[in-house]
Formats: sequence, structure tokens, C-alpha cells
Amino acid sequence: MKRNAAAACWLSVLCAGLGQWYNRQYAKGLLFVLIHAAGIYFITNPLLPHLKGLMSLGDKGQHLEKVGKIFKNVPGDHSVFMMIYGVLAALVVLLFVFIYILNIRDAVVVGRRREQGAELRSLNSNVFPWTLLAIPFLGVLFFTIMPILFTSLIAFTNYASPNHIPPKNLVDWVGFATFNKLFNMNVWSNTFFGVLSWTIIWAIMATVTCYFGGILVALLINQKGIRLKGFWRMLFIVPYAIPQFVSLLIMKNILNEKFGPINQYFRAFGLEGLPWLNDPFWAKVSVIVVNMWIGIPVTMVLVMGILTTIPRDLYEAAEVDGASGWMQFRNITLPYVLFATAPILITQFVGNINNFNVIFLLTGGNPATMKYNNAGETDLLVTWLYKLTLDFNQYNIAAAVSILIFLFIAVFAIILFRRTRSFKEEDMIQ
Repeated sequence: MKRNAAAACWLSVLCAGLGQWYNRQYAKGLLFVLIHAAGIYFITNPLLPHLKGLMSLGDKGQHLEKVGKIFKNVPGDHSVFMMIYGVLAALVVLLFVFIYILNIRDAVVVGRRREQGAELRSLNSNVFPWTLLAIPFLGVLFFTIMPILFTSLIAFTNYASPNHIPPKNLVDWVGFATFNKLFNMNVWSNTFFGVLSWTIIWAIMATVTCYFGGILVALLINQKGIRLKGFWRMLFIVPYAIPQFVSLLIMKNILNEKFGPINQYFRAFGLEGLPWLNDPFWAKVSVIVVNMWIGIPVTMVLVMGILTTIPRDLYEAAEVDGASGWMQFRNITLPYVLFATAPILITQFVGNINNFNVIFLLTGGNPATMKYNNAGETDLLVTWLYKLTLDFNQYNIAAAVSILIFLFIAVFAIILFRRTRSFKEEDMIQ
């Protein structure tokens, strides 16, 4: 490191902005100086109590105190609010540290470019992109990362009904006790692994049926000799055009065991109706079939677009070689479709793991069962998480489940995506 870069570096370490002034970037240097001064002020004054509150989560909850001859309800520390403010304070501190490091790096880079004889006007050309990116960066930091951090931290507390609900009671840090309870306490572990197994089965079945069902429908419509192709495309896209919650509520009424039209037709022919949504087995079959009604049109539209890009001479050459229709599909159509849709297939699988609407609106997670704690036979992890938070106030268990869902989805999606041909060929091109 030569003289200009070294001097700018140490001046920026001493105080943000001094290195920029040394590099004759006075406006940028003033901005960094003001940020440095504001950061020191806020960290040492308003933010420090919130950081301490994040570590302690309060000393005394809401309680009664005797004032004269009467007792008054005195508000105490609210652990959840203290956690929120503490996380916000920690993010502000990290943001200040990031800007401080950025200031040092900027001073060194500009110092090196000055040593190379760069003009001062060209040194200011990279300020505009950073200015435009600042607002969305802050939005992501405080409206996306902050809620994720807050939710994750709840998993390491005892924030749950009935004994640790603010403001009456305080919340304490318990480390990995919540995860230990989830995996080792029978009342929770049986539910977690039972719901997890059904979630995986559901995600696989929902993805496979919609994906290959969409391919089948697209191939049938594209067959030679099929008339009114536009009409058939419109007919199959109608379920996708209707709002999903409307379709699901209609299907819920159609599958009603006592008054649903399907069971009414069965009874008209002297047959007993089936408990579509009230029996554990038939409820699971029902949600998979209804999901096909909603999901197949999406894959169909996607595949029909891909089919138009496959060169026709490949099929002509295959026919000359005597290849059957099945061989053409297996060796030409399917590889093309998989190559183009493999990332989308993974996305659909991940989406089905968190497919809240179909389960919640169709069955509500029911039928109920004594095997599970606060969960039904068709509950997915995401619907169980919903019940744990809004119905049973088990916030720490719900937060732990959400972390496990994220880890499972992230690891699974990354591994699968890296094994796809589209990723490998893109990596080779780069």
C-alpha cells in the first residue's frame, strides 16, 4: 500500500470521512463525518438501553403495588417489545459498522486510484448507484431481515402460554431448550415428526401430480388432429383464472359429507357417500385431488410454451428411425421440458411444503386426532405453525418450527438445484 492509500486508510479509521477529505472528496467526506457523529451519539445514548434490554428481557413484569390504602396495577417491562427494540438497535449498530468499514474501503480504493493518476471527476462516478441502492437496502434490512431475526430469537425463549405471556409475565432466554422439547418430549416430538412426514408426502404427491398432469394435458392438446385447441386451452385454464380461495371454498362444499353434491349423487344410486373431509385417509386424498384441479393448469401453460420451442426436425428424424411415440416423448420431449422447468419444479415443491391455502381452506387441518398436540391429520407444518401462534399462543415452539422449515427447504432446494442440468450448463458457460 503506497502513501496516499495508507494515509487515507488510517485517517478513515480515526474518523469516518477524514480519508475522503484527504482524497479531496469533500462532499462525500462530510456525509461520512455526519454519519459517524450520528452513529456515536445514537449508540451511546438511545440505543444502549435497548441493547441491554435485549440481553435481559426485563426485570419485573406487570404487578400490583400498594399506594396508600389501595393496590394499583403498575406496568412493568414488556419482554417482547424490549426484544423488538433491541433487535432494531442491533441492526442500527451493524449498519453503522458496515458504513464505517465501507468508508475505510472507499478511502483506500480512491487513494490507490489517485496513485494511478485517475481524475477526480471519474472518482465520483460510483456514488449514484450506491445512492439509488440505499433505500431498497434499508427497506430489506428493516422490513425483511428484522422480522426474520425477531422470529428466530423467539425460538430461544420461553415465550408461550400460559406462564410466559407479557405484559403480566416476563420472557426469559432458555437457549436450545425449545428445540430439545420439540425433539425429545413425546407430546411435541410425536406431533412434529407426524406432521413432518405428512408434509413431505403431500409436497411430493402435490408436485408430481400437478407437474406430470400438466405435461399430459399439454401433450394431449398439442396432438395432431385435435380440433378447437384454443377452446381446450381456455377450458383447462379456467380453474387457474378463478381466485384460488373461491375454488377451494366451492370444493369444500362439494365434498361435504352430508350435503355435498357428490355424496348426493352416490345416494341417488343407492350407494353410501364417502367421508371426503372427515376421514384421515379420504381427507388426504381429497386435498391432493383438489390441488391437481388448481395446479395442473399452471404446468400446462408452461409446458405448452416449451413445446413450441422444440425443433420439429428432431421428431421427423425420430420417425424416420422408427421411434415410437413413447420413445419420442422419453428421448426428446421430456428432456427438453425437464431442462427448462427443473428450477420451476423445485420451486413448486418448495411452495407445496408451505401450501397454506389448500389445507387451511379445504380441511382446516382436520380431521382432529388424539395422536397430535394442537394439530390435525391433514395439517402441514405451516398450518400447524399458524395454529400454534394464533390459537394456542405457543410462540417459541412455532418459531422453532419455522426455523426448521427454513433450514429444510433451503438445504433441499440448493442440493436439488445444483444437480439440475440447467444449473450445470449455466455454470459451464460462465
